Amino acid sequence: MGEGEPSMAGYLISGDTGYVPEDGLTAQQLFASSDGLNYNDFLILPGFIDFTADEVDLTSALTRTLSLSTPLVSPPAGGSTEAELAIAMALMGGIGIIHHNCTPEVQASEVRKVKQFSQGSLRTPEQPLGAPRDSDSHSPAPGQALTKLQDLVVALDGVTLREANEALEHSKRGARVRAGCAPSLDAGSRLLCGAAIGTREDDKYRLDLLVQAHVDLVLLDSSQGNSRFQLGMLRYIKSRYPQLPVIGGTVVTAAQAKNLIDAGVDALRVGTGCFTHEVMLGSLLTPPTEPPPEFLPPDATRLSPHQDTATGHHHSKGDPSGPILENSIHHFIPYLIAGIQHGCQDIGARSLSVLRSMMYSGELKFERRTMAAQLEGGVHGLHSYEKRLY
Repeated sequence: MGEGEPSMAGYLISGDTGYVPEDGLTAQQLFASSDGLNYNDFLILPGFIDFTADEVDLTSALTRTLSLSTPLVSPPAGGSTEAELAIAMALMGGIGIIHHNCTPEVQASEVRKVKQFSQGSLRTPEQPLGAPRDSDSHSPAPGQALTKLQDLVVALDGVTLREANEALEHSKRGARVRAGCAPSLDAGSRLLCGAAIGTREDDKYRLDLLVQAHVDLVLLDSSQGNSRFQLGMLRYIKSRYPQLPVIGGTVVTAAQAKNLIDAGVDALRVGTGCFTHEVMLGSLLTPPTEPPPEFLPPDATRLSPHQDTATGHHHSKGDPSGPILENSIHHFIPYLIAGIQHGCQDIGARSLSVLRSMMYSGELKFERRTMAAQLEGGVHGLHSYEKRLY
């Protein structure tokens, strides 16, 4: 600019213009490159915040007919998701997919345990809410009571888990499943539960047993979903049980996805490789009562034996960074939920539905990161550090 004229910076700061410099890349621009991207390769730029993190709605559709209050699924990894983990996931708003690395009868029994879980509906007349079970504490001494009769919070026969939680929260007594986190329930107030099956002929018998156990959805567990075997099984399920939701996959291309969608799949599992289920929280979750591992030095890699249910191969899977604690699901699910809510708040999205709309409209902006930026943005220059939960 000429002498005496304000600089461009001064012009912008003065507020005399509505011009806002363009920041970042849209999703279309980010993925226009043919390069494969990892989550570390980009950042989502922040937006405007006018709400608290607790106000973020994490409700998300799992299939056409099933929604979750938290978008978290435990995978059908052998030895991982069984009844206990599936119950814990559903109580916290997610869902567990029971693995099929067992006989059909055993798998159906695990599903039945989830569907019959008694905490899904409190049915004892005048049931004390939040009262500990006999196994939860030592018996009180004679003449002593855990809670005075007049201080008990009670409900009538047939109260639902949601109503019980609201009563406990209003009274400020007891412990609810998790504030703001509605459990995943079916129309009969039973916990939601999914199960995995293969694509062989004998899996049709497994399917029948699972339906008899009132499974809510089935997942076709294949490392490559675009095959005549999975398409054939999908069409069979839809002809025999039209109302049963089916998750297909795995897929990584539009062509793979289209074949399964045309065959009637209700949801898709996205990923590739032997550990495709890791996109479903596989590396973060352990059964609720699994004991903590032995102490390892800071540079050691934790190895856990693992079986790929799609191939039957055994692996020793390393995870140098994933924190594993006793009762890990009870530590990490609330931690993950809070992290997702805070992330959406920083972006300026009040819900996951709003977040998706922002992405497709181009309002959501991304920034590519170089390797140097990734190193600088991570923890560095410290001898050791401890990552604490919320």
